[in-house]
Amino acid sequence: MTNSILVVDDEIGIRELLSEILRDEGYEIRLAANAAEARQSRQQEPPDVILLDIWMPDEDGVSLLKEWGNTGQLTIPVVMMSGHATVDMAVEATRMGAYDFLEKPIALPKLLATVARAMQAGQEIQQQTQSGMRLGQSAIMKAWYQRLEQLASYHRPIVLVGEAGCGMEWAARHLLNAKAPWFAPENLEWLGNNPFQPLAETQGGIIFIADLMQLSIPEQQGLMQLVSKLERYHIRLICGSTRSLDDLVVMGHVAADFLVRSDVLSLVIPPLREHAEDIPEIALAFLNRMIEMGELPVRHLTSGALNVLQQQRWPGNLPMLANAVRTLALTSTGVEITSTDAHQLIAEYDDEPSDLEPDHASHPKESKDFSRIYDKPLREARDEFEKGYFEYHLKEAKGNMSRVAEKVGLERTHLYRKLKQLGIHTPLYRNDRMDS
Repeated sequence: MTNSILVVDDEIGIRELLSEILRDEGYEIRLAANAAEARQSRQQEPPDVILLDIWMPDEDGVSLLKEWGNTGQLTIPVVMMSGHATVDMAVEATRMGAYDFLEKPIALPKLLATVARAMQAGQEIQQQTQSGMRLGQSAIMKAWYQRLEQLASYHRPIVLVGEAGCGMEWAARHLLNAKAPWFAPENLEWLGNNPFQPLAETQGGIIFIADLMQLSIPEQQGLMQLVSKLERYHIRLICGSTRSLDDLVVMGHVAADFLVRSDVLSLVIPPLREHAEDIPEIALAFLNRMIEMGELPVRHLTSGALNVLQQQRWPGNLPMLANAVRTLALTSTGVEITSTDAHQLIAEYDDEPSDLEPDHASHPKESKDFSRIYDKPLREARDEFEKGYFEYHLKEAKGNMSRVAEKVGLERTHLYRKLKQLGIHTPLYRNDRMDS
């Protein structure tokens, strides 16, 4: 948090007085003279706390507060201010989502105390947001979270198994205690070089490994060393995997074999299509987060649009849904995203089947005789198979990495890393029209 405060008041004298007082207390202050300026300032850079006057020309503060509440943007503490306050007005503002209410002229001790509490509340909201959004409130997901909580009571590593994009990191962050450290770097070379590197700084927190399948042999060996030190530092290890532990063991994954023998706990995350009733809630959460981060203008998903989204299967799971929400918000001509907008987007997906599945008619699958690799060591045979596998899909997608990642079930960062390990140069497949 930057300890930033947006002061919204049409009276320049009050704006300047509050600005001077709060700057002296170490806060970063931005000023807005009306609702329009407040919207613009918030969209450009969301503050940590908003002080909002009720009585302003053109549009009052209550209307702005109601707008933020209706569009899911009350994720920042808003303190209302008024020189004509009544108890009923304060109660109504609080009911609509305001954090607190200050009556003008504002006593200095009360101003500072209220702002300090609002800052603390904003920090807690931010920590909850960083802890990850829930994967849904459906009966399926409520039961799933209950099982996750049961596993968390045992102080052993947990492996979350599921399709790419099904929300492994969201689920892992659900187990992160408030203010506890979180360690989940994309680059995992530290596992092979110095597996004990994050122990001191992550004490009492969580180390998250996004996909076990992508670990090299040295990194797998480092992971096994790391496990032996976790209990001493009160660290929980959570790993994601797009393949079951049994499959990984069969493939010769030494770390998976070690984890199985160490009685690791494992839980399968349902793909989005198996709890489709949660799609509207998740889509709204995506939209509101993007608006708060300043990535999108203020938009509202209508019930019709949400219904259209809910009816889709989303083979790419959460990243695919998030991309659809982002596209809808950026291409919508009005504040409201309608069912017509959503239908048009889905139609565009249908017009490009290669975005969802390969065009088998134009590029029939190649057959390959793998008998010649049967006499090779397992690791060499696996690498040769994987190289041919990824080269095939790169050709199918004409070098489109998004399509390849979706088809093979890997996050794009993991896909790039895997191709690098196998010595596959992706530029060779771009602009390859496969005319032969």
